[in-house]
Amino acid sequence: MPQISHKGLELPQSAIRKLVPFADAAKAKGTHVYHLNIGQPDIETPKGALKALAETKIDVLEYSHSAGILSYRKRLCDYYRRYGIELTTDQIIVTTGGSEALQMAFTVCLNPGDEIIIPEPYYTNYNTFAKLCDAKIVTIPSDIRTGFALPPIEDFEKAITPRTRAIMICNPNNPTGYLYTEEELRKVAEIVKKHDLYLFADEVYREFCYDGHKHFSVLQLEGLEKNVVLFDSVSKRYSACGARVGCLVTRNEEVYSIAMRLAQARLSPPSFGQIFAEAAVDTPQEYFDKVAAEYVARRNVVVDGINKIPGCFCPMPKGAFYTVIDLPVDDSDKFCKWLLTDFTYNGATVMLAPATGFYEDPERGRHQARITYCICIDDLKAAIKCLEEALKVYPGRI
Repeated sequence: MPQISHKGLELPQSAIRKLVPFADAAKAKGTHVYHLNIGQPDIETPKGALKALAETKIDVLEYSHSAGILSYRKRLCDYYRRYGIELTTDQIIVTTGGSEALQMAFTVCLNPGDEIIIPEPYYTNYNTFAKLCDAKIVTIPSDIRTGFALPPIEDFEKAITPRTRAIMICNPNNPTGYLYTEEELRKVAEIVKKHDLYLFADEVYREFCYDGHKHFSVLQLEGLEKNVVLFDSVSKRYSACGARVGCLVTRNEEVYSIAMRLAQARLSPPSFGQIFAEAAVDTPQEYFDKVAAEYVARRNVVVDGINKIPGCFCPMPKGAFYTVIDLPVDDSDKFCKWLLTDFTYNGATVMLAPATGFYEDPERGRHQARITYCICIDDLKAAIKCLEEALKVYPGRI
């Protein structure tokens, strides 16, 4: 029998999706599953963008330009300008979701054995793309009791080695919901400048900042024009995860040029997704205001509800629609599986993402889980009640 490659065998399972077979089995038995494991918003996709897509008349569905449809890239320049970011169309490569942008950047910028420093917990799929190019993620632990604020900058300095090639920031953060401040990002910028590193930035949750806080982009940092590579996506911004359109943004001409070789090799990003995304740029601010208000209400229900459960702790996220919670359980992997295989309350159960997959050392997430608040408030309340009842009877409670 042919053997799987060593690299293939090293790829980690998705911390977010690995329990899906157990959720499917629970549903097949008639159990209702409240999905708090995945960032799939139930928010309505902008009607104007869907209408533009539906009304598009195409005789031949052609390849687009490898960098993306020019008119869409022009509209993306308009979009970033709203945030005080000036770009040109030849600084943007449209990608198949933000994931392809990540993979392109890692491939172009990292050599085998190179290290990327990332505050943890971190988005689990970064590890997959790092392993694909034989790079190594080096983590700097953040603390749930500070809401996962940026770790001391001295910790970054201590982690830098001759193999360090990049620092990566997700802002607002997935999985923690933490929103890095301008001051924190400027501290990171100083380290990047000092050691001449790449600064990778995942800013796909830019619109989702709460309590009067504003997003500050790494593209607004002065003197880092050659260092910054940004990843973006329409998936969460417009509640359009199935569009599969993102982009890689950089002012580094060499990074852009080499990334274009990859873009040409995969020919072009999805045409229908680009048509949708171009129209979505015109989505009015009222849409985002309404969505943000809804997420704040949901967040408050989650934080209040979790913190009322004995033994649990939930920090207050400032952005995105995630939070990591402490649980009084022996093993979050076992607990999250048990919820799906052995527990129901009023015919329902809840699906969480064990936090072990968001840490370099799984032990740091052994008593934690990531939850999302992408479902409606009534369902969130029911899911939290379900979790509370589960913790009363879970045999591995500590």
